[in-house]
Amino acid sequence: MEQALIKDIFNIKDERTFRASALEVFYYQAKHVPVYRDYLAALRVDPSRITEVEKIPFLPIEFFKSHTVLTEDKNAKVIFESSGTSGLAPSRHFVADASLYRESFTRGFQFFYGDPGQYCILALLPSYLERKGSSLVHMMDQLIRQSGHAESGFYLDNLEELSSILKKRKLDRQATLLVSVSFALLDLAESFAMELGSHIILMETGGMKGRRLEMVRTELHEQLKEAFGVKNIHSEYGMTELLSQAYSSGEGRFYSPPWMKILIRDPNDPFSLLCAGQSGGINIIDLTNLYSCSFIATGDLGKAYPDGSFEVIGRFDHSDIRGCNLMVI
Repeated sequence: MEQALIKDIFNIKDERTFRASALEVFYYQAKHVPVYRDYLAALRVDPSRITEVEKIPFLPIEFFKSHTVLTEDKNAKVIFESSGTSGLAPSRHFVADASLYRESFTRGFQFFYGDPGQYCILALLPSYLERKGSSLVHMMDQLIRQSGHAESGFYLDNLEELSSILKKRKLDRQATLLVSVSFALLDLAESFAMELGSHIILMETGGMKGRRLEMVRTELHEQLKEAFGVKNIHSEYGMTELLSQAYSSGEGRFYSPPWMKILIRDPNDPFSLLCAGQSGGINIIDLTNLYSCSFIATGDLGKAYPDGSFEVIGRFDHSDIRGCNLMVI
């Protein structure tokens, strides 16, 4: 059954097939994930009576801090852990099948950017490399391997070497992707500003991780565009609790792969959903979270649009800032 579910998840083509897979995953998790099963029982929800995606209860993301969210007959092969910003307890994602994560981020990357083998992939992620259990580092390590370019790799604090590589990529016209935490990208911009070609993509993962004051995203992007002479700054939206990512090509809207969907909940009634264009709490359906929970109520605020895109506009008060691309908007 599980392999059939996975096959269906990665064969989603439209809204109809998404809804069918989402309901199948819900029934599976309602039965086999103890934390989610207990949560539904506490809400007095009978899973068999849920026939619409909009009626599925979303598990508050805080459960990943206090509980082991994992299918009862599985063991964790890898544990991803958030940074636990500001001394708060970290989230822990117990992943039963690391290959499912790799397939998700690889297919997601291909969906938006094409074959990783076409790129020189550079990762400037000092705050992530300095700790263990980062899902972003795991993803970038695998994409770097898939790139196969001799100079693809991680760059911790060696900004001078990184700037030299960017200059070479500008000259040889090699398609290049630089993924960086925001504060490090600003450090690079301040010390090694340079004009880059349109074949070089700069992607920020958001957040200053306590290294700098938080910035409005539009202000950050304007500074970076001016420093590097590019038209757009790309962004990635992901977090420890997800096995999928959404991407923005710079227009402020994020787009998800077919197996991931954003719904917006009423901030005053967490069990009611809002219409497109209204601001509220971001609920995420990530069907590749098959062995944990695919239905997560996050601490982010945002808007969803009829074309499936969404934007992040901030966080609820008292929510800790963690994960990727959770800047002040």
